[in-house]
Amino acid sequence: MSTRRTITWDGEEVTAIIEGDGRSGVLLAHGAGTNQEHPSIVVLRQGLAAGGLKVMTFNYPYTERGAKRPDRQDRLLACHRAAAAALSDDVDELFLAGRSMGGRMGTYLVAEGHPAAGLVLYAYPLHPPGKPEKLRINQFEDIAVPMLFFQGTMDTLSRMELFNEHIAPLATAEVEILDGAGHGYRGGGWNLETISDRYVAGTLSWIARISSGTTK
Repeated sequence: MSTRRTITWDGEEVTAIIEGDGRSGVLLAHGAGTNQEHPSIVVLRQGLAAGGLKVMTFNYPYTERGAKRPDRQDRLLACHRAAAAALSDDVDELFLAGRSMGGRMGTYLVAEGHPAAGLVLYAYPLHPPGKPEKLRINQFEDIAVPMLFFQGTMDTLSRMELFNEHIAPLATAEVEILDGAGHGYRGGGWNLETISDRYVAGTLSWIARISSGTTK
């Protein structure tokens, strides 16, 4: 059963949905082209909650008002920060998770010092479309918490050779390779159901190990 709440900050507000009642919490952020009601986010929220976690999703301001173009990064981060603070009050440990852009915003929050037990990154956008030279990696120098990456070998926003060079060697990173998967949910033999099942199973197993103090 899910409940709704309002996240507020600096005179702004967005809607959040909470599911599950575990003492470990996951803040799950949507990607640039979706919102928290998109099937890809709903199935993740429900699956992680069924596995014993308290999961909260939220809309960024632009999706709350029905726009398609993402807000400026500072506004996205202000919203994300407020959502993280709200869920932190209800759980013993907080994991920041996100799909594509939502995961990237989570890395910036942790890099700036927001407390988190770990980061879960579904299809991290290592670079913008068609611009592999514009790597989004500088923030990782300031991240010391465990990180779990789900990386598709055919992801056009994270070329495999660049991922292997810049992300896989990070000291706190673990990687689950999705052979043939692209940035979306279809192709290479994958679909929404199979890739979501992989996300949920891998995330639950990893969080259980992190929470118990087992790193590998």
